[in-house]
Amino acid sequence: SPQLPDAQDLILPSMILGQLGNDPQKPTICFYGHVDLQPAKKEDGWNTDPYALTEINRNLYECGATDNKRPVLTWINRVETFRVIKLVVNFRFVIEGMEELGPLQLEKLLEEENQCFFCHVNYIVISDNLWLSNKKPALTYGSQGNACFFEEVK
Repeated sequence: SPQLPDAQDLILPSMILGQLGNDPQKPTICFYGHVDLQPAKKEDGWNTDPYALTEINRNLYECGATDNKRPVLTWINRVETFRVIKLVVNFRFVIEGMEELGPLQLEKLLEEENQCFFCHVNYIVISDNLWLSNKKPALTYGSQGNACFFEEVK
């Protein structure tokens, strides 16, 4: 299991599944993201403790803040906003706690939940990305493997 900087073992779930809405007449969007991260030490070049969220000049610094905690929290906050209005889609979440160790848990989950949790999913959004600039937001439109989609921005 992963360890905290003080060498204490950290027990994490390998996967967290969640959903909001279950109307069969509405499309279902499934968001994927991970919350684990690569090990980091201050000696690796950090100006602050990599495991302590630190604000400097209105910027937040912490190991994993953009890959991939920020995208996961962004989707959760957006869905929280939708809870106060009538949902036009169903939401499903897959939040992985061991992505950095490899895809073994995800592959197993896909096989086990193919006929239940994923059976009515129409769209999947993979939120495993980061912004390459601190001036402009980025839209990641592909990752390893194939991606095929249509997008319209107004």
